[in-house]
Amino acid sequence: MSFLLLVVPVAAHAQPAASIGIRAQGMGGAFTAIADDSTATWWNPAGLAGGAFANAIIEAGSDSQLGVSAAFPALGVSYYRLRAFAPALSTSIGSTGGAPASRQDTGAADVRALDLSQFGATVGQSLGQSVVVASTIKLLRGGGDTRGGLDAGVTAHVGPAQMGLTIRNLTAPTFGEGVTAVTLQRQVRAGLALSSMGNSSVGGAAAIDVDADLTTVRTASGDERRIAAGLEWLVGNRRLAARAGISASTVGGSRTAYSAGLSWAVQQRLYVDGRVTAGSDDMTRGWGLAARVTF
Repeated sequence: MSFLLLVVPVAAHAQPAASIGIRAQGMGGAFTAIADDSTATWWNPAGLAGGAFANAIIEAGSDSQLGVSAAFPALGVSYYRLRAFAPALSTSIGSTGGAPASRQDTGAADVRALDLSQFGATVGQSLGQSVVVASTIKLLRGGGDTRGGLDAGVTAHVGPAQMGLTIRNLTAPTFGEGVTAVTLQRQVRAGLALSSMGNSSVGGAAAIDVDADLTTVRTASGDERRIAAGLEWLVGNRRLAARAGISASTVGGSRTAYSAGLSWAVQQRLYVDGRVTAGSDDMTRGWGLAARVTF
């Protein structure tokens, strides 16, 4: 048995979908259908077509998240730094020298943490007037390894209804070898939203989004497939935005998380975004701040 524990590779793992995007996190991670700022490069590449002519975001948060992204007509560029986790197979694993991923003890279980840097370029194509398909080509650096990756997304609009689908980690890149390997699983997430954001005659525009993972992934807290719901409401001639959201896993423990966020227009085109998240799991709690410029 000890021999088997030493030779079986670490099970695949994926980055939490809600690791990036202060607006998205403030809505509980319900953002796939309405992603319309430069963080669409992460949430749904096809969402870039529905946003401002150009925008850029710098964000940071708890647990070492960092993001810099910019979107221009038909092009997005991004850099994200975040942490992925994978459950360790035993306390024997991790003592091997040269492991690309460090060990962390959460108190509940031993997990292996992999710090990732992701560079991305996003391009898209409209199919008619209501459907957009797009992809983000990624270069990922983690544990001393460099790997390529690919995300893909599609959005569709029918009146005030918006639908989105994102497939992340299509190439399922692996970092490290043998028992120290960490593989980023493919993740599929769908979203459905109702929004009045595009109606400039509406002073207090609002959007509500429901997201659901269509795949199950392993996390440091166990298997997880999340469902999320969030609301965004713009008031004060759209100079102030308030958000709230809730998410939970439909497999294993529910690990419910509650989020809230605010945005304030400091100047005509400069916004400050903030969010806080509370939950039953250390992996779901945290905070984040961002500066956003739109043109």
